[in-house]
Amino acid sequence: MPAPRTNRRLAAAAAGVASALLGAGLGELTAALIAPGASPFAAIGSALIDLAPPWAKNAAIALFGTNDKVALLVGIAIVLVIVAACAGLLELWRPPWGRVVMLAFGGIGIVAAMTRADAGTLDWIPSTVAGLAAAASLWLLVQRIPAARPAAPPSAQPAAAAGGAVAPPPASASPGMQRRSFIGWTLAAAATGLLAAVGGTVIRAGSNAVTAVRQAIKLPTPAVTAPPIPADAELGILGLAKVVTPNESFYRIDTALIVPQIDPADWKLRIHGMVENEVEITWDELLALPLEESVTTLTCVSNEVGGDLISNAVWLGYPIRELLARAKPTSDADMVLSHSIDGFTASTPLEVLQEDGRNAILAVGMNGTTLPPEHGFPVRMVVPGLYGYVSATKWVVQLEVTRFDQAHAYWTDRGWSERGPIKLESRVDVPRRGQGLKAGDTVIAGVAWQQHVGVERVEVQIDEGEWRPAKLAAAISDDTWVQWSYPWTAEKGDHVIRCRATSKADELQTEDEAPPAPDGATGWNWRTVSVF
Repeated sequence: MPAPRTNRRLAAAAAGVASALLGAGLGELTAALIAPGASPFAAIGSALIDLAPPWAKNAAIALFGTNDKVALLVGIAIVLVIVAACAGLLELWRPPWGRVVMLAFGGIGIVAAMTRADAGTLDWIPSTVAGLAAAASLWLLVQRIPAARPAAPPSAQPAAAAGGAVAPPPASASPGMQRRSFIGWTLAAAATGLLAAVGGTVIRAGSNAVTAVRQAIKLPTPAVTAPPIPADAELGILGLAKVVTPNESFYRIDTALIVPQIDPADWKLRIHGMVENEVEITWDELLALPLEESVTTLTCVSNEVGGDLISNAVWLGYPIRELLARAKPTSDADMVLSHSIDGFTASTPLEVLQEDGRNAILAVGMNGTTLPPEHGFPVRMVVPGLYGYVSATKWVVQLEVTRFDQAHAYWTDRGWSERGPIKLESRVDVPRRGQGLKAGDTVIAGVAWQQHVGVERVEVQIDEGEWRPAKLAAAISDDTWVQWSYPWTAEKGDHVIRCRATSKADELQTEDEAPPAPDGATGWNWRTVSVF
């Protein structure tokens, strides 16, 4: 018996999804084998990140924080499933347009891969394989969908045999066999795609020579060590952010869906542009220089008031001002445009990087180890006092000395300010949001920061009462955040806790609320606590 039309539509949609899975999986496997940076998913995702309007990026970071990339990939997968199902229906109703859709997706992947800043000569192949495999699979699967069953008038119903039995259909129809064949081939296509994707992931993880190189690196002893972290810099309060953030907990916000894999033997930094002398330095030359250790807190400009896109680490690196002194910037230069290998750029004021009292470095180490790949291995920039979008370039390969009126960076082209000095902020960590408290003695605690300026004091307000001074922990330096605490005898009921800081420049943290764009959020952090 031929298949009903509704079942054929469902079968066509399933054929489209299975074909897309096969194509995507084979594309990922091909990328892992010959062009690790050209994953079709990642290439299209990176292009979407670059093309997305600023409000969309801000919304993604606000909603998903450091999981924004996972959310983007899930979103791409959902869109792919919907488009693939529609392509299956098109192939059923209007062939060959379903195959055209699959090939178009492959073409989008090719364009996205080949227009990346670090595109390789083979980067077109994975998306080509994905598009061709999906189109071929769709054609084959749709051919196997059982034919439609026409609606039969009552007069055309099979005549009843003697005794009232209905005559069986001709043996040649084999509807069950057709259904089983289609289902089997569809499941096989989907399973092959999933296995190929898993295989690509395994190959990429297991054959990454850069990982082995990184693990074998022994960083040199710093010529200048950071002062010891004061014992009373860490208050040891449960729920309060650690004064030094472990590498695995350090926030990550960047535009790279696939972390660049750079062999240090191939890395070099070029300083050029408005300079008297171009400078190039290799990895070995950088490590041979007198490296310095420093503690610096980094903050993302997308951090909402009270947000967690801020972390603190002990860094090892070489002062950027020393390399700029070799290059000798011309007197009319005022900006350094740093370039990442993945195409990201950041605009940093030249005078900040030349300042003697600021630990602006090319970092090679983080908390006693080589930089983790997701935090910029082999080399990144760390600049105290500026938001990361104008200073903290990961996987840095160029420092272009130029002018603000002649060059623009990745985020300034998208509406953010050019210079990005960090604003004075404070945050309540304890009690945690939504935490219930028993009445009685407890503690309120948090952190405050304004890197390269320093925090003088923090005050706490309960409900609409007076502002009370909190106790500051010992500061590591003006380039780091500082913990604070306030003892509180909590009474039953709902209470609102607020905090505000005053900087060492005698600036009081503003109450005025502003979103992160274009140069950082402002306002007082507050939370409601229920005491029972």
